[in-house]
Amino acid sequence: MVTPEVLAACKRGDPRAFEELVRSTHRRVYSLAVRLVGDQHDAQDVAQDAYLRIFRGLDGFREEARFETWMYRIVTNSAMNLLRRRGRLVEVALDEELDTPAPDRPSEVAADRDSLARALSALSPGQRTVVWLKDVYGLSCREIADEFGIEEGAVKVRLHRARKRLKELLEEGATDEVQGGPAVPAVAHGRGGDG
Repeated sequence: MVTPEVLAACKRGDPRAFEELVRSTHRRVYSLAVRLVGDQHDAQDVAQDAYLRIFRGLDGFREEARFETWMYRIVTNSAMNLLRRRGRLVEVALDEELDTPAPDRPSEVAADRDSLARALSALSPGQRTVVWLKDVYGLSCREIADEFGIEEGAVKVRLHRARKRLKELLEEGATDEVQGGPAVPAVAHGRGGDG
């Protein structure tokens, strides 16, 4: 988290404070960029562009919202601009762990993470992006709508449908597991025998 002192120093033009801001936020900025553009090299370009925009826009940041929310909006905007220029659809990378409550056994953690990753990858790119921005990065539906240039109601509908579909996919995965399907072997959950 960026402290108010670091933000104030950045606004005064202190280069060491901006270095601290970059150091403390880079992992989150880069991770979001990778998820939005689906490519590590493009994500580096997005992160660089986002930090340039942050640097230029700090004077205008009124601190009515959290700095991190403002920062995520800038990263999202930079990613959308890159994707528009290249004519690509938004793809969300799933190469990092999600913050989910840990079950009792490590094998369940891996199975749950894998099930969630498979379910997320089955969503449409637009649904995946809305879920990431809302549920992982905490942007409001209004902020997401502003970034995509669509109505807030459209974001809410997309988010509702995405969550409903995710639930269905996860339940289907659980059914596959119980029936001995390919999703996750029963042994991974500590069950023996016929399952």
